[in-house]
Amino acid sequence: MLFDKDNRFNLANLITFSNIACGLIAIHFIVHGDFFTAIILAWIAGAFDIADGKVARKYNLSTEFGIQLDSYADFISFVVMPSFLLYYAITANSSNLTQLILGVVFIIYIISGLRRLIEFNMKSEEGTVTKYFEGVPTPLGAILLWVLYLLFSYGIIPNPYVIGAIVVVIAWSLNSKIKIRHP
Repeated sequence: MLFDKDNRFNLANLITFSNIACGLIAIHFIVHGDFFTAIILAWIAGAFDIADGKVARKYNLSTEFGIQLDSYADFISFVVMPSFLLYYAITANSSNLTQLILGVVFIIYIISGLRRLIEFNMKSEEGTVTKYFEGVPTPLGAILLWVLYLLFSYGIIPNPYVIGAIVVVIAWSLNSKIKIRHP
């Protein structure tokens, strides 16, 4: 069962479902102001993201379902969740206008991340790994958002609009022609 390629709940997919669970639970903690726990869950989701692909390739469990599932997991854990984290952090004491403007910025980021994942899936084949990513992969985009969170939290970049401008650049980079070597 765990090593049956045709089983939707094979080992690789269970690992991916764990990634999704971590992302969703992290969003719960963000909404309740517990950013530390959310960040820990995000890093655990990242470990699951690395593990699912390795397990799928090692045990020949790569399927079209798994490719799609992995992108849904990436969307939740590496696009939506870090967007929520950064948005909630930088708008905690902001005016309604600032919340609205930055809300639009993060919607742009989320749509860019979703577009990037769909484009990636359209170019993917079962069991293959490309040498380079075209555009910044969503897990790297998430890391960049977490870095912005740290820069804001430690007062290095205290202006939420500057953070928002950098988020727009990262959103653009997700669908750019930048080549990133696949690990």
